[in-house]
Amino acid sequence: MRALCAVVVGLLLCGPGAAVAAKLRTQHTGTVNLNEATAAELDLLPGVGEKAAQRIIEHRQKRPFKRVEELVRVKGFGKKKFLKLKAHLALSGPSTLRVEQVPAPPERKEVSTTKD
Repeated sequence: MRALCAVVVGLLLCGPGAAVAAKLRTQHTGTVNLNEATAAELDLLPGVGEKAAQRIIEHRQKRPFKRVEELVRVKGFGKKKFLKLKAHLALSGPSTLRVEQVPAPPERKEVSTTKD
């Protein structure tokens, strides 16, 4: 209960924008060319930060990617992470990845299954 109160108070102190921002989520559209993307473009991938982007660049300088599946050879990219990124990876063409803020789907109301 205290944690809930703390969250509500925190949202009230941050102003009305914080409550609205809490109901937004990010949506990634487009692809990133693993062989040509800049560190900033790679950083747009979900779950990829500056250090991971730099590791991708270092890897491709030694050996360019021939298949997107080769990303798992880069430290920090396992099969699970690769599967999350796969839809956004390419080996040719321009990097077109865009990150947008979209409204979160409406919350489901919990339905009680117990009888009174």
